Amino acid sequence: MGVFTHFLEKDYYTEFSYPLDVDLQPLVKDLAVGNVPAVKPINTFNYTYLKLCADKCANNPKLLLVVKSALTHFEQRQAIRETWGDEMQFSTIEIRRVFLLGTGFNPEIQRKVDEESEMFNDIVQADFVDDYHNNTLKTMSGFKWAVEHCSPVQFVAFSDDDMYVSTKNLLRFFNEASNLNENLKLYAGYVFHSPPQRHQPSKWFVSLEEYPYHLWPPYVTAGAYVVSREALLDLYYASFYTKYFRFDDIFLALVALKVNIEPVHCSDFYFWKKGYSKFGYQNVIASHGYGDPDELRRVWNEQKLAGYA
Repeated sequence: MGVFTHFLEKDYYTEFSYPLDVDLQPLVKDLAVGNVPAVKPINTFNYTYLKLCADKCANNPKLLLVVKSALTHFEQRQAIRETWGDEMQFSTIEIRRVFLLGTGFNPEIQRKVDEESEMFNDIVQADFVDDYHNNTLKTMSGFKWAVEHCSPVQFVAFSDDDMYVSTKNLLRFFNEASNLNENLKLYAGYVFHSPPQRHQPSKWFVSLEEYPYHLWPPYVTAGAYVVSREALLDLYYASFYTKYFRFDDIFLALVALKVNIEPVHCSDFYFWKKGYSKFGYQNVIASHGYGDPDELRRVWNEQKLAGYA
């Protein structure tokens, strides 16, 4: 079935079109300054924030760390607070951290989340079900929160809660990008330009009705990626006019394409687990595969002592 389906795909390079097919630039500008746009949005992401951390960015941080976390991953969140998500790890650079959560059906789990939020003031929770299939909702809850409640921030790094991150290398990457162009609309990470999965057993199966083209737009893998303030605003407001897609990395790729933001590839973001060695991680910005909190602590602490994190 999957092989046959490929023959029915449309050519991405010559036939691509994705709703809404309108000029987004004036609409994005209107939304950004609070004007009523000429075209009604098709997405509004009207969930309610149950936990907001509204004062989180009061001191004008340079970097905001936004971590997509599963509701029950208490230990992973604590390990991140103690390692790469430590807001006080650099005395001269303001860093802030939030974890994005949805909701569940277990009152005891929610009680523990309430206690965690009270203790650390870093939980941003919205009222959609915390589930893999709602990753786009979770991602856009982070974009919405950053736009509305962290307006001074220069850069935002999005990550899953099973990533190793070197915040030091992340800041180096930002500084190098800023030196090239301080107004750069930066959307960066590990970039792919690959075909959709057409085989139904695949977790990532996509039908022709859902997406008919033979290639995805260039996309940044969702495990870890970064955006500048300028890109954050354009991507957020353009998402109002981009047909919803359930894979968050693909949805952002579609949005970026529609507002002419080209994803920047950086090979120091690893969407797989890079084999660990002390010096082999010298330039690593992010690596997948660190769902074990103790392993994350051990690797990050060794990298910190070596001056690489």
